[in-house]
Amino acid sequence: MHIIGIGTDITECLRIANMIERHGELFICRVYTPQEIEYCSTRKAATQHYAGRWAAKEAVLKAIGTGWQRGISWRDVEVVNLSSGAPTIELHAGAREVADSQGIARVHISISHARSHAIAYAIAEGE
Repeated sequence: MHIIGIGTDITECLRIANMIERHGELFICRVYTPQEIEYCSTRKAATQHYAGRWAAKEAVLKAIGTGWQRGISWRDVEVVNLSSGAPTIELHAGAREVADSQGIARVHISISHARSHAIAYAIAEGE
C-alpha cells in the first residue's frame, strides 16, 4: 500500500449551526446521508458532529484530489462509525468512480471537534 493523497479541513461549528438554522432539513438532507443524520442528531453536541462530518467530506475530496467537481455530491462521501466508535469513510457514486480511476483502495479519516471548531485529516491509500 502507498499514499496517493492527503487532505485536511477545519470548519467553524457556528457556520454549520447557522446553515442548519437558516436552511433546516433542506441543508441537512443535501449534505448528509440518512445514517449520518441519525448519528449526528442523537448526539449531545449535534452541531459539532455535523461540523466534523462536513470537515471530513472536505478533507476526503482534497485527499482524492478532486474537490467538488467531476459529478461528486456531498452525499457521495459518507462517514460511518465502526462499533468501536472509530469513523471510517465509504465512497459512493461519483466519489467512488474517481477513487477507483486513481487506484485508491481506502481512505483513512481522523475527526476531532471542540465547541468552536471541527477538524479532519484524510489519507487516500492505494494498493
